[in-house]
Amino acid sequence: MKSSHRRGYAVLFAIAAAIGIGLAGPAAAASQANHHTESLPSMDSVKHLHGYQVIELRRYTTSEGARGRFARYFDTYFPEAFEQLGAMVFGQFLERANPNHFIWLRGYKDLQARPVVNASFYYGPLWREHRDKVNPILPDSDNVMLMQPLRPDTEISVLPAVDPVLEEKGAQGVGVMQLIAIKKGHEAAVAQQAEALFASYRLAGVHPAGILVTLDVPNNFPQLPIRSDGPWLVWLGVAQDNQVLEKQLKPAMKVAAQTLLDSGLLREAPELIELDPTPRSRLRWLPGAEASP
Repeated sequence: MKSSHRRGYAVLFAIAAAIGIGLAGPAAAASQANHHTESLPSMDSVKHLHGYQVIELRRYTTSEGARGRFARYFDTYFPEAFEQLGAMVFGQFLERANPNHFIWLRGYKDLQARPVVNASFYYGPLWREHRDKVNPILPDSDNVMLMQPLRPDTEISVLPAVDPVLEEKGAQGVGVMQLIAIKKGHEAAVAQQAEALFASYRLAGVHPAGILVTLDVPNNFPQLPIRSDGPWLVWLGVAQDNQVLEKQLKPAMKVAAQTLLDSGLLREAPELIELDPTPRSRLRWLPGAEASP
């Protein structure tokens, strides 16, 4: 009987080898790895997600030690809720230099959509269910810049949502922002000079993700305050890893910052903000993602 069983197993393994199932050898492992890489989220899946012309750059302060808890609440409940209402959560991040700072970017198709979306969300069932857990660990949510793309071709890139199966580690890479405070009346001159300098940020391992400027209009949803101390210019991008950030991108950004400051057209030195994406942040390092701006 044992000899018969061995012959039976041998036949089964031979059949499996012939049709390519059930094998875990090097060739099969390589095939699976290639399939995994090729199956990462494609930019084709988000071609319909564009044209967000009004952006809130929201910089929150959380209670001491509570940022991780807030980030988990945010990732779990809120991004898809805004998308279903016609808005977009481009990305959400933990600010490296400030352990109680959480930054995220929300986009609307136009200015008229902003009060409609926000009223639907903040007076809707999802926020009403979770606000009592979130608000106590969010002492300051009023540091908000209302922005717009510098031009249509510099709008923030919408990357595919993080795939929970294929991206088991969650969002990777390092988010980077450069905030430039401009003296009023010099917006066009600074933007022109800055764009020329931003060309040096186009490096291997860097995805430029958007260039934004202040949208100077009255607040059409006063329940959510916005800052009025602009104008600002913002460059947004993602570095592949810390080595790319430190060895390539930051040196270029420091040169650009000093050049802009020397022009005499800024209110203060440009601010460089390094950001870790939360696990579900759309804005992240994604191989094959288009670098639009």
